[in-house]
Amino acid sequence: MTAPIYLLSGTPGAGKSTVAHALLQHFEFGLHLPVDDLREWVVSGIAHPGLQPNPETARQFRLARTAAAQTARLYAEAGFAVVVDDVLWPADLKLFLPHWTGFEVRPILLAPGREVAQQRNAARTSKAFDPQMLVPLIDALDTALRPEEFCAAGWQVIDNAQQSPEQTVTSILALS
Repeated sequence: MTAPIYLLSGTPGAGKSTVAHALLQHFEFGLHLPVDDLREWVVSGIAHPGLQPNPETARQFRLARTAAAQTARLYAEAGFAVVVDDVLWPADLKLFLPHWTGFEVRPILLAPGREVAQQRNAARTSKAFDPQMLVPLIDALDTALRPEEFCAAGWQVIDNAQQSPEQTVTSILALS
């Protein structure tokens, strides 16, 4: 049996990275793969996300997600629990699954709500850019990432608005 692969989605500020780190502390070996970090490997020509569709941004996200899927498989085969985090919709799972045949895959949406996500985003100090740039994106994504659609597609949805990262991890581990 291989280690699980978690796929965490949610708006910026939902707690994906914080929860990923806390979750992986519960495994002997753990790897966190934030898709944003993979995208930042682009030295020239990076296309940043925005509210308007951009084919180059979409292409770079596909590449980063494919790299995350392949890297997750490699590490899971070696016994690592893996968390891939990104802003994903239910249909995005189909990009990852061909790489994860035979693995225990756990897709989860963290849904703290717009106000909590905005508060968490405002308190960030770890981003290489001004997190205020994400304010309109959080507003737009909060209405677009609809928990009922995730549930209907087989994802687990956790409202982590009133939870500490460790409480969210406890909720995730209880889903297993």
